[in-house]
Parts: sequence; C-alpha cells; structure tokens
Amino acid sequence: MRDPKHPRQFTEEFRRQIVALVDSGKPRAEVMREYDLGKSTLDRWIQRVHACGSTAAADNR
Repeated sequence: MRDPKHPRQFTEEFRRQIVALVDSGKPRAEVMREYDLGKSTLDRWIQRVHACGSTAAADNR
C-alpha cells in the first residue's frame, strides 16, 4: 500500500527495467498492477528514458 509520508525509492536500474517491459509489449496496466505503480509515475519514467536515456530529472540549464 502506498504511504505518502514515506514514498518508495526506486533505483535507476529498476526504472529502466520497467520501461523495457513496457517497450517490449507488456501492457501498461499489467505493469502498474504488478509493481503497484501509478500511471503518472510510469508515464514519467517512460517519457524520460525515451527523451534522454535516463529517468533522472533533467538538468536545469
């Protein structure tokens, strides 16, 4: 169960693996349900990996 006072921390490697699952054809809904991820979280990870190859926040340049 999600706890807003203690958000879960995910490694970069885990995030990339999740994006790879979606990219390989696994349905987003199934990935979200299986790993208890929110839609916006998954969408943000996918967008960042596709844009710059990393899920880390973009530099403020």
